[in-house]
Amino acid sequence: MGNEISIDLFNLLDLRVGVVVEAGKIPNSKKLLRLKVDIGNEVRDIVVGGGEYYDPNYFVGKRFIVLTNIKPKKIMGVESRGMLLAADVNGRPVWLTVDGEAPAGSHVR
Repeated sequence: MGNEISIDLFNLLDLRVGVVVEAGKIPNSKKLLRLKVDIGNEVRDIVVGGGEYYDPNYFVGKRFIVLTNIKPKKIMGVESRGMLLAADVNGRPVWLTVDGEAPAGSHVR
């Protein structure tokens, strides 16, 4: 499967519930979307793939699992400050969502 890691290493990941408050296509890209995600203490821009499979409206109002302490990266002119987690199913992202009313910013353990 992969290399085993310690719980201490896992605890370095800041995984939180994020609520998408806005979503749109990135100009000149068929695959990338720009999301504004409330992670509890702030709203961040996060660039995600899957724009060829998902309409931006799919994301708005939904709760996702977000890695918040990944280094920012500029993608198509947008500084992405997080990563939504997804399962890879034959190259298509299947987003990890939260079932229930966990508030934005709730820690994932």
